[in-house]
Amino acid sequence: MSAHLARKPAPPPDESPSPRTTLPYGRQSISDEDVAAVVAALRADLLTCGPQVSAFETELAAWLGAPHVTVCSSGTAALHLAYAALELGPGDEIITSPITFSATASAAYQVGASVRFADVDPVTGNLAPDSVAALIGPRTRAIVAVHLAGLPADLDELAALARREGIYLIEDACHGLGATYRGRPVAGGNADAAVLSFHPVKHITTGEGGAVVFRDPGHQRAAQRLRHHGIERDPARWSRSSPGPWYHEVVEQGFNYRLSDLACALGRAQLARLPWFLARRRDLAATYRAAIGARFGTGPDAKVRPPAVVADRESAHHLFPVAIDFAALGTDRSRVMTSLAARGVGTQVHYIPLPHHPFHRKRAGAHAAWPRPGAEAYYARTLSLPIYPDLDRVDHVVEALADSLMEPCR
Repeated sequence: MSAHLARKPAPPPDESPSPRTTLPYGRQSISDEDVAAVVAALRADLLTCGPQVSAFETELAAWLGAPHVTVCSSGTAALHLAYAALELGPGDEIITSPITFSATASAAYQVGASVRFADVDPVTGNLAPDSVAALIGPRTRAIVAVHLAGLPADLDELAALARREGIYLIEDACHGLGATYRGRPVAGGNADAAVLSFHPVKHITTGEGGAVVFRDPGHQRAAQRLRHHGIERDPARWSRSSPGPWYHEVVEQGFNYRLSDLACALGRAQLARLPWFLARRRDLAATYRAAIGARFGTGPDAKVRPPAVVADRESAHHLFPVAIDFAALGTDRSRVMTSLAARGVGTQVHYIPLPHHPFHRKRAGAHAAWPRPGAEAYYARTLSLPIYPDLDRVDHVVEALADSLMEPCR
């Protein structure tokens, strides 16, 4: 057993958080200003389809440096809108990561497309461009790059592939708001489309919510129409002359993916705090790195490693996934997670590779068995530790991790 894992004396019982006060792996930060913004919206004339929606879209687009933003009811809805607005459908394929949330793939199924899962870099968990290139075929219409944990994927390499093949590049930036790639913000126009999530554990929250960003204004118009039941309100696009001010036309199958004014008011207040949220997450990540290095060592033989740092990009640190060599330490992940929970530290695994799930395995068919050694290596070692702006117990988390890793050695 490494000297770095030598067990320290346990603290007095009253200094350890009880299981009832477990630190979650992520959570929202709500201020008095956030509450006041929602209360003001609640007292306004319109609770939905009102001025807060367009104001949030305008402010978010300005923050990203993006030409067009359409907000919607969730990150999953944003993915569905992106695929639908780009007119992906039956007979089409997307290529994406197996290390992602189910919605990245399932939203493609909703438009009738199929999914091919490439492999990932075993250190970052992000799409491996060479693996993507090997899967591109005549039915491929889009590459969907996931910025796992907030670290941008290899956008330039993937964009070059997409241009060469005449297909779309889509950023699943649900983890990536505030991240930068070679000096450019993710979801700011690097790709044909990008999606964001405003779930409570994300960088800003609207309760539930999301957004889709397009380069092409025609795709934005399509997403806005699809978000609201397929209703077209532009008279220049109607099939007949208007008989009166009530007139509108339903021109296609749409959805009710609107985001309310209450949610957008919260989103605007949260967006104003985003610089602090990002700075705080980066400070926490730096504190974690120092504590993990001091406790577990550094270098190629370290059995616990913080997330990778890539020189030409800056992570938004939505998650803090550490890589742990459980086998070398004589333990397993389930036991460690249970032990951490008993010490008041919540953790999670991001993610079970999608081809491991029965639904995605069935949809992938024979492709489910395609070798993905990078994804399997990443999955075997990953464990997400708590990170969120109000977290103030990094040292406790790291010491609890060390104690939990030592338990089987007693």
